[in-house]
Amino acid sequence: MPGRRTNTVEFVRGSVRGGRRRARSWLPSMFTLANMMCGFGAILVAFRGEYRLACALIALSVVFDIADGAVARLVGAVSPFGLQFDSLADLVSFGLAPALLVFALFSDGRDSLDALGWIACFIWVACAAIRLARFNTTIDPTADKRYFTGLPSPGAAGVVLASVFAFADLMEGRDRLWVLLVVLLPALLMISNVRYRSFRSLVSPKSGRPYGLALTVLVVVVGLVVVPTVACCVVAYSYLLSPLFIPLLSPLTRLVPARVKELLS
Repeated sequence: MPGRRTNTVEFVRGSVRGGRRRARSWLPSMFTLANMMCGFGAILVAFRGEYRLACALIALSVVFDIADGAVARLVGAVSPFGLQFDSLADLVSFGLAPALLVFALFSDGRDSLDALGWIACFIWVACAAIRLARFNTTIDPTADKRYFTGLPSPGAAGVVLASVFAFADLMEGRDRLWVLLVVLLPALLMISNVRYRSFRSLVSPKSGRPYGLALTVLVVVVGLVVVPTVACCVVAYSYLLSPLFIPLLSPLTRLVPARVKELLS
C-alpha cells in the first residue's frame, strides 16, 4: 500500500509539472494571438473609416509583439513554433493592417491615383513578407545581436500609424501623392541592409540595470499623454532615421560622464 500511494503521488506531481510546462509554453503564444487580433481589428475598423482607432490597435500590436518575445525568454519557452507563429502574426499586424489602413485613406475609388495606391500598398505587404522570411531563415551566430538587418516591420508600421494619426485629414485630399512616400520609404528600408538597433536586450528579463529603458519609457508615456501626435511622430521618425543620426551624434556621448553612462546602461 505505501508503495502504491507513493506512485500515485509521484504521478500526480508529474502531471502537475507537465501541466505547468504546457501552460508556460503557451503563454507567449497568447501575446502573439493578441498581437494578431489587434492587427485584424485594425483592418476592420479602417474600412469603417475609424482611422485613428486603427492606429491605436496597430500600436497595441507593437506592444504585444515586444511582450511575447520577452515573456518567451522569461519562462524559457522560445521554440520554432513560437517563431513561425510570431512571424505570421506580424505579417497580419505590420504587413496587411498598415497597407490596408493607408489604402482605405488614400483611395476614393474613382480616380487614377487609386492604381498607384494599390501598387504602393502591395509593395509594402511584399516587403514585410520578405523581411520576416529573411529574419526567420538567416541564422548567423557571429552576427551582432544588438542590430537588425533592415528596418523591423513593427518600426515600419510605427511610421505609418504615426503619419496617419497626425496627418489623416491631409491624406484624403487630391494632392496626396506624398502619402506614397510614407509607404514606400519604410517598405524599401525593411528589405535593405541598413542596420537598425535592436532593443531586445533592453527588455530582456536578464538585463541588469535597465534605468535607461525605464527613463525612456517614462518620457514616451508622458509625451503620449500630453502631446500624443507629436510624441508618435518623434518616436517613429527618430527610429526610422536613427542609422543616419546615430553616427553623427555618437561623438557627443564622450561628453556624458562615465557614471551617468553606467547608470543608464
